[in-house]
Amino acid sequence: MSVRLRLGVNIDHVATVRNARGTDYPDPVAAALLAASAGADGITAHLREDRRHIRDDDIARLRAELPVPLNLEMAATDEMLAIALRHRPHAACIVPEKREERTTEGGIDAAGQFARLAPMCAALAQAGIRVSLFIEPSAEQIDAAIRLAAPVVELHTGRYAELDGPDQAGAREVELRRLADAAALAAKNGIEVHAGHGLTTGNVAPIAAIPQVRELNIGHALIADALFVGLAEAVRAMRAAMDAARG
Repeated sequence: MSVRLRLGVNIDHVATVRNARGTDYPDPVAAALLAASAGADGITAHLREDRRHIRDDDIARLRAELPVPLNLEMAATDEMLAIALRHRPHAACIVPEKREERTTEGGIDAAGQFARLAPMCAALAQAGIRVSLFIEPSAEQIDAAIRLAAPVVELHTGRYAELDGPDQAGAREVELRRLADAAALAAKNGIEVHAGHGLTTGNVAPIAAIPQVRELNIGHALIADALFVGLAEAVRAMRAAMDAARG
């Protein structure tokens, strides 16, 4: 029997809508609680340096109110490290961050930034926070994660998600194989494998079917679907798509 695949729901874009009008609604914490009640196994929130969506008080409330684990996405900065150590979420996923980007554009270069990441990973681990590295699916990056003693990697599925045209089927299969090979290599070395970015109910199945993947973190597509069917139903539909692929 295959291991049940966990679903982490990213609620950043509920905060994006809130911040667009400077109101206190829609409340991302309320959305997180609704997602959890609908079957989410965890909640992900990215506290960006420019606070474009999630804010500091959101993290404090999420930490206090969530019945499921909180995964804090964070840049590799001293400010974010201090915030993580103060709030002590279940997990901290270190991601690359550029102020001008619309969304995260790729994985962090764990190999190239090894000296910067090593003390940060050690400090998080010492505080009892599970360290995750958001990386590209490559042997070089997994080797860096091993050397950094990261217990988790999250593989960037953005390129796979973008290759969605009928003329891109071959390139998509190549990227899917790259993800599967990276997942197998990480798991072989004792690292838990997560994946995410750009996943929808329409494209999630091949990623969910990779046996070494233990968790998917999905946000934008769920919030988009929620506009039409509601967040609880969007979460249930994603859960069903993941379970069908896994089974």
